[in-house]
Amino acid sequence: MKQTVLRLAVPAALKQLLEMVQLLIDMLMVGALGVAALAAVGLSMQFMMVIQAIMTVYAVGSAALISRYIGSGRRHRASAVVFAGIWVALAGSAVVGGIGWVYAVDFFRWMGSGPEVASLGSDYFQILAAGMGLLFLDTLAFNALSAAGDTRSSLMIKIVSACINAGLNYLLIFGHGGFEAMGIEGAAYATVCAYGFNVAAYGWLLIRKGGVLSVYPIFNYGDLKKMLRTGLPAAVERVVGVASFLLFVMMIASYGTHALAGYQIGLRIEALAFMPGFGFSVAAMVLSGQYIGARQYEHAYQSGILSAKIAMAFMGSVGVILFLFPEYLAGWFTEDAHTIEQASLYLRLVGISQIPLALTFVLSGALRGAGATRVSMRISILSLWLFRIIPSYLVMKSGGDILWVYVAMTVETFIKGGWFWRVYRQRGWLATAV
Repeated sequence: MKQTVLRLAVPAALKQLLEMVQLLIDMLMVGALGVAALAAVGLSMQFMMVIQAIMTVYAVGSAALISRYIGSGRRHRASAVVFAGIWVALAGSAVVGGIGWVYAVDFFRWMGSGPEVASLGSDYFQILAAGMGLLFLDTLAFNALSAAGDTRSSLMIKIVSACINAGLNYLLIFGHGGFEAMGIEGAAYATVCAYGFNVAAYGWLLIRKGGVLSVYPIFNYGDLKKMLRTGLPAAVERVVGVASFLLFVMMIASYGTHALAGYQIGLRIEALAFMPGFGFSVAAMVLSGQYIGARQYEHAYQSGILSAKIAMAFMGSVGVILFLFPEYLAGWFTEDAHTIEQASLYLRLVGISQIPLALTFVLSGALRGAGATRVSMRISILSLWLFRIIPSYLVMKSGGDILWVYVAMTVETFIKGGWFWRVYRQRGWLATAV
């Protein structure tokens, strides 16, 4: 079982790392165009966080069904879920893309952007909106193949895609190789083209014979209802999580520019610790669904335990580094002493909480794979608001030091990890019907 967990987790983690590297390259290249362009792309990424949360409706729902069907040997039913998911993804992308195209300028104005940032941002986001179908299909295909037990193909696709994105950024943003310099619009076209390659590659994988999964052109309304019923709580959890994250950032911003800059630097560094957690979360999700589908309930339970142990070892090790060497790590991003101090404060506290964070990542993934998305939603939202958002707000309003905001964040991570562990050990999630 350990080899199976690693086979699923490592490619998923590396793919997520490449996603981060691709975003960093985008920001570096766009940053050469000026502060306004950088701000425009940064705000667009905030909008994309909300859109990705919406995608969870069909991504998690389809993954839970596919893993169940694969585990029970009903590969045709799993393939039919992919077919239904394609239509849901296309319909959803049409609605979201249409809204994004029409109201792009208004989105940036609502966020308080100046005229230049709003103009650049709307140009960038409208291109993404036009290619929204590709983004939605890419998300569906990754989750579908992962649920079927193939994360390696997604990693290979991402490696090529990231290279395409970086190359097209260089050509289209700055006007090299005979292309006209398109500025921020070039960055958007590069992103859409990279997603276009992803969808073409996934399409080939899903229509070829002998693959782990294929597209079976039968629309099953029962599976569609199950997909949406399972995915909706996961989407609500993500949307509330994104909104809560933005509120938390606003609280940090109230402590001044140095505090906000330090927090942002800390987030970028901490994101490296997320990679093992993300990978083993995918492994736990896939294996719990497949083993439950095969009615091997003890294997489903033990796969989550094993995934959590390995993830905690990896993330705990990174946590020690974050706690011991925060100034050195923050110094890679800035030379400002006050900002380094603020980033170090954040990194030391999140370093302490990496083990319960790993537990949360993996066990919530196992619950989602089992279809117990309502349980995961309740734990995440209640824990986030009762033990992080409300206490942090009270600290901020009472004039308390930012240290206590980060303490509330750390305590909440421990509570949430313990809460997931308690629910997981009760094993009620193994009997979840989807």
